[in-house]
Amino acid sequence: MKIKFVKYQGTGNDFVLIDDRAGNVVLTTAQVAALCHRRFGIGADGLMLLQHCQGHDFKMVYFNADGNESTMCGNGGRCITAFARDLGLIKNKASFVAVDGAHTAIILEDGQVSLQMNDVQEMIISKKFATLNTGSPHYVQWVDNVSKVNVFADGYAVRHRPEYEPAGINVNFVQTLSDQRIKVRTYERGVEDETYSCGTGVTAAAIAVAGHAIGSFNTAIETPGGILQVSFTKHSSLSATNIKLIGPAVRVFEGEVEI
Repeated sequence: MKIKFVKYQGTGNDFVLIDDRAGNVVLTTAQVAALCHRRFGIGADGLMLLQHCQGHDFKMVYFNADGNESTMCGNGGRCITAFARDLGLIKNKASFVAVDGAHTAIILEDGQVSLQMNDVQEMIISKKFATLNTGSPHYVQWVDNVSKVNVFADGYAVRHRPEYEPAGINVNFVQTLSDQRIKVRTYERGVEDETYSCGTGVTAAAIAVAGHAIGSFNTAIETPGGILQVSFTKHSSLSATNIKLIGPAVRVFEGEVEI
């Protein structure tokens, strides 16, 4: 069976996108993992199916590079919005359903995509770290110099702590550069390595850095793959609303692969 695909990337977080509006694409865990393999496949941090969804423009079904269906992917949500635009499904606004519920997205005049994330209802925050769920579970650790962190080793250790098993947790190392700018590196479960960028991860980092403060925030985030922006409002010390993840979503190439 041959399948047509398009590859997109958002600040280096790359994805295989497949138009499955007909509902006839069925992939095993092993097949997804093979397609995402960087030596023997197309190469990607994840794979997404764009499916028909009554009452919305489309449904987003996301798989990690290990082949397992996963929780919400922020950069993936921005990239699948660009994919829907390129397919002619939308013009510059999208309403879609992901595993964590409904989302809206807008393609801005400069080509960047603004994705509305779901509210954060609660978080645990201390002097050394924070944990919160931004569609995927995240551990945020403060560091003095993120460039000196062994993201693979340190991230792996936290990801596999007993308290986060069996599903594990994504791990973000965060350096504060100023009141409105931070630097983030992320170890992603399912990829089981550092990724160039993680949308739900930088969202978690930005909210966590705000701490117990109340008000409106707009934070620029430096990742190894580029700059993202997260805006949000905090009406209470441990929750956040009106969360938007903004950044590029770039079409890389298209092709056809034999399954």
